Amino acid sequence: MPDAQGFNAWHADVARSSVCQQIFQRALGLPPEFPSNSLLTWDAIASVTEALRLSPGQAFADLACGRGGYSQEVARRTGARLVGLDFSEVAVTIAHAAARGVRGRTRFCVGDYTAVGLRDNSVDAVMCIDAIQFSDPPLAAMTECRRILASGGRLVITAWEPTEPVDSRLPERTQRMNLARELATAGFSHVDVSSRPDWYQAERRLWEAAIEADSDGDSALMSLQEEGTRALETFAVKRRVCATAIAP
Repeated sequence: MPDAQGFNAWHADVARSSVCQQIFQRALGLPPEFPSNSLLTWDAIASVTEALRLSPGQAFADLACGRGGYSQEVARRTGARLVGLDFSEVAVTIAHAAARGVRGRTRFCVGDYTAVGLRDNSVDAVMCIDAIQFSDPPLAAMTECRRILASGGRLVITAWEPTEPVDSRLPERTQRMNLARELATAGFSHVDVSSRPDWYQAERRLWEAAIEADSDGDSALMSLQEEGTRALETFAVKRRVCATAIAP
């Protein structure tokens, strides 16, 4: 399982890598200088924003927010107030510095998304992008999401799930992913888990572009190439999903 130190190094390296930034922007259709820390396309960010159904002045949390690009864009589009949480101090520092246009409505904190530190029923929505699998177990993070959500609040999670039968080559954290089951166990209602093949094809383009690029000593790109090689080896036995649920 990754640790904070590893993610600190990754976020610092990728923030300095112009090649990585270009690969993310071209493959995912992102605007220049957008701080992407995972694999959402520009259209996917719009889908997540719509699914959260936020109104101006409402509050939402982004758990495992990374450098904060996705949730800051949601805040800009909706006028909602944002609390971002990540265990990487480097990512949180970058997110805070990049909060142009939404400063005063955003707060970024270092912490664990299984013990967020927010009051019960204190936010109107929660998002967790491509990170729920790092909770051990995922149910712990989902239960924490349920705790901090107000009644009627919405949760949006993006992740990967194994296809059937589960392939033993997949990391154990991916093999165990079953969002529909875990969200129901955590007490959510109106659970919907949908495949997003268009997002997945954009991910393939990103991995292929990274592998073909000349790393030339770029540590962030070399890390991206290693991850892409592993991802493509098991690409056909996973599916890209987006889950939505409501706190009763």
